[in-house]
Amino acid sequence: MPEKVLVKLENVKKHYPVRRGWLQRTSARVKAVDGVSLDLYDRETLGVVGESGCGKSTIGRTLIRLEKPTEGKLYFNGTDISELPARAMKPFRSKMQMIFQDPFASLNPRQRVGPALEEPLTIHTSLSKGEKRERVMGLLEEVGLRPDHYDRLPHEFSGGQRQRIGIARALALNPSLIVCDEPVSALDVSVQAQVLKLLRSLQEKHGLTYFFISHDLGVVRHLCDRVLIMYLGQTMELAPVRELYKNPVHPYTEALLSAIPRPVPGRKRERILLRGDLPSPADPPKGCPFHTRCPEAMEICKETRPEWKEIGPGHRVACHAR
Repeated sequence: MPEKVLVKLENVKKHYPVRRGWLQRTSARVKAVDGVSLDLYDRETLGVVGESGCGKSTIGRTLIRLEKPTEGKLYFNGTDISELPARAMKPFRSKMQMIFQDPFASLNPRQRVGPALEEPLTIHTSLSKGEKRERVMGLLEEVGLRPDHYDRLPHEFSGGQRQRIGIARALALNPSLIVCDEPVSALDVSVQAQVLKLLRSLQEKHGLTYFFISHDLGVVRHLCDRVLIMYLGQTMELAPVRELYKNPVHPYTEALLSAIPRPVPGRKRERILLRGDLPSPADPPKGCPFHTRCPEAMEICKETRPEWKEIGPGHRVACHAR
């Protein structure tokens, strides 16, 4: 496991006000991320898994300061960037980038690929027009596209090609950290494999750190070094990928893993069905957020939030029963 901490989160929260009425008064707060503490190591791939609405994308956007934390501390390479204003954040922007889920929605449909990839170079570097064009040509080749793609519009590409453009844009400024927000979920299975292979090769070549958000546990197992399980804005379990899949500890993790199809005939895993719906992040339950659906819930789970504790080397869990 790499030892250098690239990003550190200390009790980070991100709450959104819910405004109602003609006066637009705040009537509630959506607790999208509610007290996350985490270390992200240099050159690792950390997978983040959970149901829709659990805060995966919000924590990814907060990680690179597209969203400002409501509370808590966020450190990048040892520097506290939690409260930095936009001007002071500019030097850090080139070191943290994002690949978005929808490769078409993240591109300007009226802007040709070449100028789109040159835009970050114009903002953050002093390269000449010729140098920027040369850099973009190199990026297109690196992600498996051709030089003549420079002058095309986004609608002229397939979904996989558009995602390669998104990857090229994220690479343009030689970042240290890339947040991958479900980068293959909108692609065909065969194209997914190609994009994942590209992401792995780019990581090895450039020494990248990935914060990989996904709902596909098969993809996470293939690509990631560690896995973080989230539920209702809180962390449930964190472990090295092999340890998590072999020895899941939290009841929620066990339920998620039980849903993975088993390719070997005759080796069936009993499916754990969770009853009830995901509670509202605007009105989360007291105590452990999972207790309303947990088959092992105890009285203490209804009143007290479990401690985020280490139960083994690199293995953390938030559960009273463990």
